[in-house]
Amino acid sequence: MNILPTIAVAFALLASPTPALAQPTRVTPFAQGTPGTALPAGWAPQTFPRIPKHTRYALVRDGDTVVVRADAAGSASGLVFRVSAPAAEARVLRWRWKVDRLPQGADASAKAGDDAPARVYVTFQYDPAKLGLVDRLLYETTRAIYGEAPPHASLMYVWDAPGPAGRSFPNPYTPRVHTIVVEGGSTRLGRWLAYERDVVADYRAAFGEDPPPISGVAIMTDADNTGDRASAWFGDVSLEPKWPCREVGSDPTLRTPITRAAPPRTQGRPRASPSRRRR
Repeated sequence: MNILPTIAVAFALLASPTPALAQPTRVTPFAQGTPGTALPAGWAPQTFPRIPKHTRYALVRDGDTVVVRADAAGSASGLVFRVSAPAAEARVLRWRWKVDRLPQGADASAKAGDDAPARVYVTFQYDPAKLGLVDRLLYETTRAIYGEAPPHASLMYVWDAPGPAGRSFPNPYTPRVHTIVVEGGSTRLGRWLAYERDVVADYRAAFGEDPPPISGVAIMTDADNTGDRASAWFGDVSLEPKWPCREVGSDPTLRTPITRAAPPRTQGRPRASPSRRRR
């Protein structure tokens, strides 16, 4: 596997944060921003040395709130927010997005088509004690090239153009990034959709062990592999210690029902038992 040319996209969207500079577990909402201005505090662009074209992100107004609009044209880059927290204290990931255009030919399970209109990442801090010799050497090589060690592992929640939702598999470039398809196909294009995930349960299902501390979250829209176009909107992303004390149902502030999902069926990894998906 020639991972180094693509490690920034598929393997290390976030580097491990410096503890003194780490952000709290509360991710700054995009809603606190102002359209046409800089990103809210803590959010930063992530570009990749070997990908010259970057996705365009902008704060825009959507109804009575502010969201991020993402437009990719043969491009890839992301927005990242660094945190430092035990996974058990930030285990509930919540976000919402709306996708307007799918990149033609995209397929998150294949290297040639590894593009997606919308991705949300959770990354976990580098832990050399949990890696074998080969993986440690790879991490140290990456540190030498990019200046920082990549995360120990990442969960990537994705809208996959071919669909369907519910699939789960290692990223085609590295098994240290696990892809979870939460939405697929074109049926629900143009609609705001909201999601909640237990990242501890998802991590255990993906990697067969308890997660190390969380190092960050990120969003990305990309179309560099297919050379096509993709567009999406992202609402607020949050990490919380436990499920809210409410029933799952229709949220009057959203345009579709909330989706609360347990880990999907994991392809090719018999180590962990999946939980049943709840809606």
